Amino acid sequence: MRTDHNYYNSRGRLLFAALFLTLSVQGQDLGSLVMDAYANNPEIKAFELQYQVATEKIKEVNTLPNTTMEAMVLANPPENIAMSEVAQFEVMQMFPWFKTITARENYVASLAEAQYEDIAIAKRKLAASVSQSYYTLFANQGKQKVLVENIALLKTYETLALNSVEVGKASSVDVLRLQMRQNELLALKKVLEQEYLSEQSQLNSLLNRDKNTPVLVSMELDGLSDELPYDEKNLQLHPELLKYDKLFKSVTQSELLNQKESAPMLGLGMSYTVMGMHKDMVMPMVSLSIPIFNNSFKSKSKQNELKQQEIIVQKQSKLNTLEAVLDKAVKARKAAKINYETQAQNLVQAKNAEEILLKSYETGTIDFRDILEVQELQLKFQTGQIEAIRDFQVQSTIIHYLRK
Repeated sequence: MRTDHNYYNSRGRLLFAALFLTLSVQGQDLGSLVMDAYANNPEIKAFELQYQVATEKIKEVNTLPNTTMEAMVLANPPENIAMSEVAQFEVMQMFPWFKTITARENYVASLAEAQYEDIAIAKRKLAASVSQSYYTLFANQGKQKVLVENIALLKTYETLALNSVEVGKASSVDVLRLQMRQNELLALKKVLEQEYLSEQSQLNSLLNRDKNTPVLVSMELDGLSDELPYDEKNLQLHPELLKYDKLFKSVTQSELLNQKESAPMLGLGMSYTVMGMHKDMVMPMVSLSIPIFNNSFKSKSKQNELKQQEIIVQKQSKLNTLEAVLDKAVKARKAAKINYETQAQNLVQAKNAEEILLKSYETGTIDFRDILEVQELQLKFQTGQIEAIRDFQVQSTIIHYLRK
């Protein structure tokens, strides 16, 4: 009996150490999975291509208006051809006001800068999704290992119960109860296996690879005492807020462009006239296009002013949201740590209770119903610890998303 008791205690004490050692040796590093997601995720590629299109548009606006050319030829020239114009050719090039093209380039470039933040935001969200899926797999894998450990313990209890039945110290009902409990845990493990495959498929989709690619997590239990450094002031540097700053700048550039385009346009050209028997004529031409009756520029200025006010309000709303999310994550992370420590204390007490019950086996007074109750409590506390670690890490992921 002492051997069975020691067998359980040695395995129980090393449960979490063995769990995390296995994950560390055989598992995949979260950082490498995130980098794979950056490289292969189609959504990230789509944002990068959109940014490339936006930057390419800078070349598109670096152009002048089309050159206009006109040609007039007399179809039925008069008899006195010497005194008539036979044909006339004109070419004209309009030029926007000084630095208008530069203003266009600056405006398009500012739009591209704002769009670049979409890539940064998408990458952060992708990293958070990969991390949360990873920690879900960690919790699932940890629970499976705990179940395997507890099933093995129940088999040990079953052996003790069978021995007790032979000497009349226990009932066959006790053996059946232990066997039914094993069946319950085996069924729960099978459910967890299916849930693991489902979450693994979800993670693989984020990495844009075959959904059946095996994923083994790699985490070490190094305590939950380290606090993440965070400062709500750093939220101002978050891409979700920086995008509003760059959108505001793009509207400023739009107004500068609007002012330039409301200025006159200058045209330079030349007219070449064929004069029959006389010497042909060449005349330079200058034109000026003035938007005297065009109110669209005033309207656009008003629209730009309203857009900037809208962006300011939207940024404040987003800041309020991010501050609330950060505050909630910080508090939830602390709660997960408290939960972990509570489960650890309860697990120690449950082990002490079991040790007392097993010692009573030597005197022949063991109650296998009490053993089952304590075993169920231990399983509850063990899985509770794993869930607390998962929750702690998930909230840490949210803080990481917001703090840099």
